[in-house]
Amino acid sequence: MKAAVFLSGGGRTLANLIRHRDEHELPIDFRLVIASREGLGGIKIAQDAGIPTQVVRKSDHSTDESYRDAMFGPCRDAGATHVIMAGFLKHVLIPSDFEHRVINIHPSLLPAFGGKGMYGHNVHAAAIQRGVKISGCTIHYVDNVYDNGPIIHQRTCPVLPTDSPDDLAARVFEIECEALPEAIRMMSAAGGE
Repeated sequence: MKAAVFLSGGGRTLANLIRHRDEHELPIDFRLVIASREGLGGIKIAQDAGIPTQVVRKSDHSTDESYRDAMFGPCRDAGATHVIMAGFLKHVLIPSDFEHRVINIHPSLLPAFGGKGMYGHNVHAAAIQRGVKISGCTIHYVDNVYDNGPIIHQRTCPVLPTDSPDDLAARVFEIECEALPEAIRMMSAAGGE
């Protein structure tokens, strides 16, 4: 899979994918990392791994279409056929040539606890407040609605009675580290390059 990675944070998911590529032969060729702002840890992780990086700030674009073009134009130029959203917190429109080629990992079992504003701590706090007994993560194709696209893969974990949102977040992240590489392997096996 010739992939670009979009990120908005420290790069833990990118680091995990690089590790899976290097240690477990994950079939991924990183072409580009695009960060939502300067100074993110994910940029350094990419640079240390020899992956070209760019910063594209949504605030620099007056329309959704301009932002979409600024995000996906460099992906095409880099030869990326897929995009992995790895902790990417901005909403970006998906161009037609990337439909079913952009994947995201969400820290709940969609469709539960998804949608606008449901990211990070908010997701885990909502799951605990609702009283769910099982949580997990979902890898899905991204469309133009938050957390809406077709599901590729899910993994589950228990929600314990003593869990804080941080406890649950740590447990979900552990399974994300396996689920995303599994989803990439599934896509590759199905002919998703």
